[in-house]
Amino acid sequence: MISLAISLLFCSLSVSRAQLIPAAFTFGDSTVDAGNNDYLKTIFRANFPPYGRDFDTKQPTGRFSNGRTPSDYLAALLGLPLALPYLDPSAKGQNIVTGVNFATGGSGYLSETGATLNVPGLDGQLQWFKSYTQNLVKIVGKANATNIISQGVYTLSTGSNDYVANYYVNPLVQEKYSRNAFRSLLLSSFTQFTKALYSLGARRIAVVSMAPLGCLPSMVTLYGKGSLSCVDFANRDARLFNRALNSTVTSIRASLKDIKLAYIDIYPLVEDVIKNPSKNGFEQTTTGCCGIGRLAVSILCNEHSIGTCSNASKYVFWDSFHPTSTMNQLIANTAFNQGIGQLL
Repeated sequence: MISLAISLLFCSLSVSRAQLIPAAFTFGDSTVDAGNNDYLKTIFRANFPPYGRDFDTKQPTGRFSNGRTPSDYLAALLGLPLALPYLDPSAKGQNIVTGVNFATGGSGYLSETGATLNVPGLDGQLQWFKSYTQNLVKIVGKANATNIISQGVYTLSTGSNDYVANYYVNPLVQEKYSRNAFRSLLLSSFTQFTKALYSLGARRIAVVSMAPLGCLPSMVTLYGKGSLSCVDFANRDARLFNRALNSTVTSIRASLKDIKLAYIDIYPLVEDVIKNPSKNGFEQTTTGCCGIGRLAVSILCNEHSIGTCSNASKYVFWDSFHPTSTMNQLIANTAFNQGIGQLL
């Protein structure tokens, strides 16, 4: 794993770093949303302080973090500018040639997961991508567009909400699906999405594993029975899903010609950081920086939240669900190191 110090150097030199690919595209949930939710009729937003206080502009951008997301750091490592959210009015013309972010906060593998928050899941994000490809042809011509689409890198990071905001809190879903059946449903959605993206010309695709779900501050608060320890059943669900996801990736690779499909496993990284925080420069692991750090997320994490920490870099989590920009950078380093050899 590239050290944090080296990674910071990479980011500082991003303007001169060689561009490794023509474009980068992101799909997924709030961990990688660059601000699409700002333009949706949803209450699940992060376009107000203290979100964004440590971002490049020191202003909230709709990112669910104090600063950059893993996708932002990954763009720097790839020699690309930060991708605009698809719904941003300025996401047009040359601004979208090097990539676009399609992620929406609150979404998951299943459309039902984000429905209550009025945000599109992977199906909706895929429709946005179809429109994007049509616009790209108009901007750079068919031949150039085809090259950008085929040589670009696509990152998918989602799934946590399917469990945390769907399966765990909805008795009707639990009654309809066993844990094994629900896992299979998510994997089926992943397979359909990947094949649809492939049919649209994508050839370099990376899917990110789930982190230890039971270590999210919100999960610790709701299911930890008063202990500030990770919740075993949720971590077990994440591990089982990751194992099955890795197997599914292998199967898809064998079934689709010329596809480069990478499985990015961030579970060990996050687990190690939480078990050995001081080794990685952290002090707080299962409590978020914003407010008292237990259930503060989105509108519950605001500039009037009492207790917000002064130095987020010492925290693994920014709010009760999302990592700090410091942790996001470590995640991006892991994704880069694991994916670069598989995708390029």
